[in-house]
Amino acid sequence: MAVDVVVVGGGIIGLATARELLRRRPGLSVLLLEREAELAAHQTGHNSGVVHAGLYYAPGSAKARLCVAGKALLEAYCAEHQIPLQRVGKLVVALEPDELPRLAAVEQRARANGVPGLEVLDAAGIARIEPHAAGIRALWSPGTGIVDYRRVALAYAADVRAAGGVIETGRGVAGLAESSGEVVVRTDAGELTARAVITCGGLWSDRLAGMSGDVGTERIVPFRGDYLTLAPEAAGLVRGLIYPVPDPRFPFLGIHLTRRMDGGVWAGPNAVLALARSGYRRRDVDLREVVAIARHAGFRRLARRFWRTGLAEQWRDLSRRSFAKEVRRYLPEVRLDQLRPGPSGVRAQAIDPDGTLVDDFRFGGSRWILHVRNAPSPAATASLAIAAEIANMAESRFFS
Repeated sequence: MAVDVVVVGGGIIGLATARELLRRRPGLSVLLLEREAELAAHQTGHNSGVVHAGLYYAPGSAKARLCVAGKALLEAYCAEHQIPLQRVGKLVVALEPDELPRLAAVEQRARANGVPGLEVLDAAGIARIEPHAAGIRALWSPGTGIVDYRRVALAYAADVRAAGGVIETGRGVAGLAESSGEVVVRTDAGELTARAVITCGGLWSDRLAGMSGDVGTERIVPFRGDYLTLAPEAAGLVRGLIYPVPDPRFPFLGIHLTRRMDGGVWAGPNAVLALARSGYRRRDVDLREVVAIARHAGFRRLARRFWRTGLAEQWRDLSRRSFAKEVRRYLPEVRLDQLRPGPSGVRAQAIDPDGTLVDDFRFGGSRWILHVRNAPSPAATASLAIAAEIANMAESRFFS
């Protein structure tokens, strides 16, 4: 079997990329391969559903640029396809005076990124937006929203099929090799050839890149994030999104409160090392993955730097009372019995050899292969803009 382009990965980025290629080049033969039995099975289907406005990202970074552009494209797409999207707004809340300089830094970045409608609120202003939230000052982003990203991804898939693209689930990729102006793609259902390959592998992105010899510097280390959900009688305590002020000393954002499209509220996530790439439960263990993580110099450096934070996250993972204590810092009225076990997700965290987290989007590849090496949040928000970026690279690399 021979096709023009194989896209590897049936998450929101892979689907958006296949859609964009077919939109630009009608008649192109595009085959999308997904290892799982269904689309959007991992990060796309397990995230909190936030439509990010671009508050946190370094001005000029790919994240900042593509988040702002992608949000506008996503909102227009959802309106056109009648996919519900709600602008519930986000409060980034400072609880203590020592957080105020960091809150001011978030505001500065957000304004540099062109985020509209921002307001700095005092305690009375916080109470007006979120009457049950704590805080002495907050940054209010009224344009931040929520959506069901799995529904969005499946709409992209429908567009791909309508444009003549083919999607095969349950077909994992085991090898990639360039040969005589084509790429041989080895799958668990046989080989095929393609003029070009684009991988959007998420949790498996480094492994896919390694198959083509593009080993790179970063490695994916999976981190599990668990949520608690507010009981129905407590869900009214949260109107939109309540977030902490990011602390650049620590690798993850911390626990926050997120209203969902179904009216529920999630509290979390924590961040603990997952012992498998799809380790959604504590008992999910892949011994080869554990050994690979232990051998990774970047992870060992990260662990040495943040072992205290890691222990605190692990304790919150084991103790609902400790988790609830953190939630009540932002939502004092919620009771322990109103916080119930919720879903989990696994984040594909790319780590460089020096132990730093790869913060921005990162791409790689060779003459006929293009890899999405790192696409963390806000990748879902930015999916259409990222797809346009990938298509631009593909056109200059594969079709020029």
